[in-house]
Amino acid sequence: MAFIITEECIACGACEPECPNSAIQEGDPVYIIDYNKCTECVGYYDEQQCAAVCPVDSCIADPAHAETREQLLAKGKK
Repeated sequence: MAFIITEECIACGACEPECPNSAIQEGDPVYIIDYNKCTECVGYYDEQQCAAVCPVDSCIADPAHAETREQLLAKGKK
């Protein structure tokens, strides 16, 4: 499933350069993740980079966009 950024985001920007798919953009007032691009870093890293660098733990799995590992890998190849 794709990740989302919650309202707890402090807009520090630490997550944006860490995303291998350029799925994170500055929003108003918090950063946002494009679920069409988010692969949970599958195929790139062992853990989600946005969640790993977020100082307030506002990057979480989005239950509205559940995907299998195979689907995430296919999305990453696009």
